Amino acid sequence: MEEATTWVLTSSPDNHTATRETGFSVIGLKERNRKRAERIEPGDRIVLYLTKEMTFGGSIIVTGDMFEDRAKIWPGKPGNPDPYPWRFPTEPEVVLSPDQHVPAERLKDTMAHIQKWPADHWKLAFQGQIREVTNADAKLLLKSLRAAQSA
Repeated sequence: MEEATTWVLTSSPDNHTATRETGFSVIGLKERNRKRAERIEPGDRIVLYLTKEMTFGGSIIVTGDMFEDRAKIWPGKPGNPDPYPWRFPTEPEVVLSPDQHVPAERLKDTMAHIQKWPADHWKLAFQGQIREVTNADAKLLLKSLRAAQSA
């Protein structure tokens, strides 16, 4: 069996709170990300990265196929709302309270994904809404999230 893909989804702390309020039962991708959304499959993991804080807030597992829905769940950017219409049913895998979030800076020297950028500009690794990471990065992220959860 092929290993599930791990994705990192970047969202604002406000959007993360809205996702938490659903019980991590649904995630949505921006209108412009349909091509990427079409690559996400049930069983894939999505690690949640929060802008501003620059932290990882947990991970969820995709439990079903993509569907289109434009009902408002996430606040998005003021003045530039996006319905995040490409949605997936999900379930929580590792849920961290805000004080447990894992600083991305702690992983910047070990995550292959971050190494693609100059050291001074590692934060660019999380620009854009969603990206796929290697299996090694997936294991590192999950290990870090689980350690924070049990701390």
